[in-house]
Amino acid sequence: MGVDQMTAAVFLDRDGVLNELIFNPKTGEYESPHAPEDLVMIDGVIPALRRLAGAGFALFVVSNQPSYAKGKTTLENIQGVHRRLEGSLSANGIAFGEYFYCYHHPHGIVPGYSGNCLCRKPMPYFLLKAARERGVDLAASWMVGDQDTDVECGRSVGCKTALVMNAHSAAKRGCSRPDITVSALSQAVDLIIHWKGGGDNGPTDD
Repeated sequence: MGVDQMTAAVFLDRDGVLNELIFNPKTGEYESPHAPEDLVMIDGVIPALRRLAGAGFALFVVSNQPSYAKGKTTLENIQGVHRRLEGSLSANGIAFGEYFYCYHHPHGIVPGYSGNCLCRKPMPYFLLKAARERGVDLAASWMVGDQDTDVECGRSVGCKTALVMNAHSAAKRGCSRPDITVSALSQAVDLIIHWKGGGDNGPTDD
């Protein structure tokens, strides 16, 4: 794909950005959904995604999903959560270019899914894959997430970054330097589209 055909994209973390985090009484923490019936979309996400697509952005999910590696649920359940998410988005006319999931965890207990890997954020493996295989212009793209690892992932390859201040993931951020900080995806979309149109000249690198 030629340079003149490169695409601006928005890479989106999933849990805490698109869907609600779920309280796990066994750990006392808010986590990703462990079963399809746990999936609850965050209010305002569907129209926000429609606006991004309408503005010409390609959409990708980039998400760490270590619950199977940690022995908290089955791989089938994790994949079922994805199918329910994709079905909900498709039913609302929203198409993602690809859903990128890392199922590994450095301290996992399941053979084949434990230990270090190349695809777990903050590693930018999937962003580079999208650039290479889908013609994504990373410098014109955004990474949106609710944790420091999302910001670090995007910044490492030149994407602009938006940090969503989800109250349930507050312990997993505080050290990163996002381009913008927002309360929800809908607010991030307002700013991303504004800057795409040249408003305020957009955020600039330090």
